[in-house]
Amino acid sequence: MKVARVRRSFFEGEPLEVGRSLIGMELGSDLSKSGCGGLIVETEVYMGPEDRASHAWKARRTARTEVLFGPRGYSYVFQIYGMHYCFNVVSSPEGVGEAVLIRALEPTEGIELMEKRRHTYVRRSLCSGPGKLVRAMGITRALNGTSLIDTYSASTRLYLLPATDTAFDIITTTRIGITQGADLPYRFYVKGSLYISRK
Repeated sequence: MKVARVRRSFFEGEPLEVGRSLIGMELGSDLSKSGCGGLIVETEVYMGPEDRASHAWKARRTARTEVLFGPRGYSYVFQIYGMHYCFNVVSSPEGVGEAVLIRALEPTEGIELMEKRRHTYVRRSLCSGPGKLVRAMGITRALNGTSLIDTYSASTRLYLLPATDTAFDIITTTRIGITQGADLPYRFYVKGSLYISRK
């Protein structure tokens, strides 16, 4: 059993710094009593009420976005296009609405389970996008509001572990897959990684 050791203080930095610092950390789950996980190789930051691409734009709060406005270090899982889910980590004080989207993972554990869920054997594409990684990891809306701080959650089996290897360079660039705020340098990824969504 893995134990998450990310402290609340980690999420108390500026959102862009949190988004950058999440690179290299391990995101994992034991939802099927068979662990799977990977190293975070790509993130995007959404900056709250002033960010047109954010669900918190103009501080609009709904039942769907309530977790986004909650405390730091919790998962914000939402559905897009009526079929795909995205996994985010809330990175702001309560009431603000800032979060980091986990865009891609380098699979490290439970590869066969990921392949089964994704119906593909191409390892580099198992988690190369927010919708892909959520499906590969078995993450659903039921995990919305899960704490990723300090302790292992036996009920949801979702965890985040600090990076153990930081021997990589991080590229800062503009966000992708959106129309509003696409020119902002709020995206981070591991230079040369084969597992990111796209360059």
